[in-house]
Formats: sequence, C-alpha cells, structure tokens
Amino acid sequence: MPPLSIRPAAHYNQAYFDKWYRHPKHRVKSPLDIRRQLGFVVAATEYILERPVTKVLDVGAGEGNWGQALKALRPRAKYYGVDPSEYAVERFGKARNIRRGGFGDLADLRLPDDFDLVLSCGVMNYVAPRELATGLRWLTTACVGVAYFEIFTAADDAVGDFSRSAARSPRSWRALLKRTGWTPLGMHLYLRSDMAGIAAALERAVP
Repeated sequence: MPPLSIRPAAHYNQAYFDKWYRHPKHRVKSPLDIRRQLGFVVAATEYILERPVTKVLDVGAGEGNWGQALKALRPRAKYYGVDPSEYAVERFGKARNIRRGGFGDLADLRLPDDFDLVLSCGVMNYVAPRELATGLRWLTTACVGVAYFEIFTAADDAVGDFSRSAARSPRSWRALLKRTGWTPLGMHLYLRSDMAGIAAALERAVP
C-alpha cells in the first residue's frame, strides 16, 4: 500500500521549520500575521456560536505557534495540536500540548469530541486525498463549531512551500469538502453540513 501522505514526516525537520517559520526572507507568516489571522477566526467562530471559544484543535500544528497566539488571545481556551513531525513533537509537544499524528491518525489519538474551533492552516495542500478524506470525516464527529481550513489551489498565487503546478483545482477541493460533510461560509471558514442551518442563508457560500 502506498504511503498516505504526499511528503514523509521526516521532511518536516528543524531545517524546514527554521526556513519557513523563522527565516525573515522565507517565512510565510510573521507572529503578527498569525495573531491577526487568528483574531479574525476566533471572532468569526464566536459570532457563529454566540459564546466564547473554549476548546481548539490544530491539525498540522507544527511547533504550536497558533496555540501560543491563542493563549494570548483567549487564555482560558484549551489548545490541542496534532502534527506528524517528530522534531516538532519532541521539542514542543509536552509544553504546547502537541501530539504526533496526521489527518489519517485523528481517530486513533483519543482526542475530545467537542471542539469549538478546528484549525488547519496551510497544511491540507500537502496531504494525500485519501488521508484527507479520512480526517475530514472524523472531524465532523469532533467539531461542534467552526472549522478554518486554509487551502490554496491551482488558481492561487500563493507564497511559500507550495507548488501551484501540483495543486488541485478549486472545483476538486469543493467536491472533497462537500463529500466529507462540510459547508463553506467563505474566507476558509466551514461548518459541518448538518450544522449549516445555524448560519443565515447568505452567510453560507452556497445557495
């Protein structure tokens, strides 16, 4: 059986994180970018749920930078990270509550089933479709609020460790997300399809 992930976990070593997370020339997001983006996501989630965010799952958490930003923004919120990188989990796992695994492993990690917010930021482009589908379906059992799936497609001029020529089309992504139980709200925000009615009709990105 071929591997589920497009890239091996060993690819995500310290050199990878040093380049894409810290190097001023190559890093995709600065700490300020993450704080600004997370502020938007948390505000949108709390608007939809009409209550504060208390439990967050970050799939593809890396070193847990989003968790650190969450701690500053919502100190009482509980953060759970999942990442396939042996380096990231060994270095930051205990301190930042990150456990080792990928999309295909979520069902086996004994995670809670009541996350207000699920994050997956700049990760899903690098996961094979079969593994993605497995994880996305499991997340519909664990997310009781909003998901933020930051995905870039062949139509996007994205910057970073991203190959536009190898990316999937917007149409294929929409089909995958619909098939696995997600309804788009726009701006990378999603609700479980069986919960879509909590958003007004024109808040949803579909008729």
